[in-house]
Amino acid sequence: MDEVETGREPTSPNGREPTLSKERPPTSPKGQEPTLSDVARRAGVSVATASRALSVRGPASASARHRVLTAARELDYVPNPVARALATRSGTRIAVAVGGRTSHVLNDPYVARVTTATAAAAGGVGVSLHWLPLHDPAELGRLAENRDLGGVIVVNPTVPALATIPRSARGRIASIGIGTRDVPSFDVDNATGTTKVIEHLLATGRRRIAMITGPQWLPCTERALTAYHRALADAGTPPRLVAGDFTAATGESATTEIMTRWPDTDAIFALGDLSALGALSALRRNGVDVPGDVAVAGFDDIAYAALSHPGLTTTTNPVEAITTAAATALLHHQPTPPQTFYPTTLILRAST
Repeated sequence: MDEVETGREPTSPNGREPTLSKERPPTSPKGQEPTLSDVARRAGVSVATASRALSVRGPASASARHRVLTAARELDYVPNPVARALATRSGTRIAVAVGGRTSHVLNDPYVARVTTATAAAAGGVGVSLHWLPLHDPAELGRLAENRDLGGVIVVNPTVPALATIPRSARGRIASIGIGTRDVPSFDVDNATGTTKVIEHLLATGRRRIAMITGPQWLPCTERALTAYHRALADAGTPPRLVAGDFTAATGESATTEIMTRWPDTDAIFALGDLSALGALSALRRNGVDVPGDVAVAGFDDIAYAALSHPGLTTTTNPVEAITTAAATALLHHQPTPPQTFYPTTLILRAST
């Protein structure tokens, strides 16, 4: 009978429990770290039984556990905690799934930071990148049920997409953006960050402050919009809004629209550094002095922000810390609150 099915260990022909070989069969090649297969071979059990014995999960006899632990100690075997955590979910890699209208969203520098941070947190376990089309929210549900994946970090999810995740996938999904009762979310506190930018612009004497927003379909954009409206209302200044999508091209076109509709605008805040860099380009092309005539500020503090001319005032986005927290929650089954916000720091440069 198969030992994996019964949890019983094979016996020797005389009915006695097998013992460790005194000759110690060969293990891993010289210079390489011992593997779980090496431990199983020395203990005389299957790899599945060795895994159960070391993790204390599932059936394995007391004798088998003793032999496996003895073999692991003799080989100086140290289990990979990340690989073990993934194994309990049956998958072998983490998926980074990004919501967007087109697959071009995967080219965003923000996504590159998330993917790199996920790979670092996963300790060498595979990471794959996926596009979640807005027109097909069920794609997230399909990913959640894919047992080839150890877990999914979803970036910029929408309410319809989160609704397709089955309850059986609880603990396998973490969100950078909005979440649900079963999907913990990790995100930057863009409301406080927006407030800091607007208060800085007001403190420098700006009163006609326009905002280039994020995509309207993105739920977390609403937090920044609410903060913008509140800050301007407190200052007695009316809002000036133009929709954006975090790209430089839209930043340029949005700035042209702003200066056409409200030519007396004296500051532009873009909810995304690429859009802010696009705004700088459009203003420079039209001979507008920055910051003399119009101040410009962004959000995220990407690498290009410090290299622009003039240097871009912006706020930090601790993407690496946020992603690491999301990956850790998946890999190590850590209980987390439903929503965790990370603080942002205002970075002042010459554009304001």
